[in-house]
This record gives sequence, C-alpha cells and structure tokens, in this order.
Amino acid sequence: MKLTIEDKDKANEEWVGMPEFEQVKKEPFSKIVVRFETEDDLKEFSELIGQKLTQKTKSIWHPHKPHRRSTNNYYTYEPSKS
Repeated sequence: MKLTIEDKDKANEEWVGMPEFEQVKKEPFSKIVVRFETEDDLKEFSELIGQKLTQKTKSIWHPHKPHRRSTNNYYTYEPSKS
C-alpha cells in the first residue's frame, strides 16, 4: 500500500499538540578495557564477577543489569467522553 501526500498530511495532523519525546541515553560513570591472555583467564574473571562472559562479549554492566525488554509496556486508548 502506497501512501499519498494527503494520507501523510492526515497522519501528521494526528500528532498536532502531542508532547515531544526525547530518549536520554544513559551513559556509564566509567568504562575500562580488560584484556585476557587465555580463555581460562576469561572464565576465572567471569566467575569472579558472577556474570556470563564469552569471547563474543563486547560489554557488560556491573553490577549486572539485565537488558530491558519493551514487552512489559503496552498502550491503551480511551476515547474522550465529550
């Protein structure tokens, strides 16, 4: 389905008066790079901090912070009673 200019204008009209939303990216207090000579060193560090680390792990939060999923969020619509 291809939208026409009129369809896009109608859609944009729905947003008039809506508040702006800006997602502020949370930056860490500090970051460090840790290098391991061997896989055993990586495993030992993983056990020491209590987090799963693999050769593919690029970053972690400490203490552990699970990834947030938006599946717990939902939106409802209640028509105005005017």
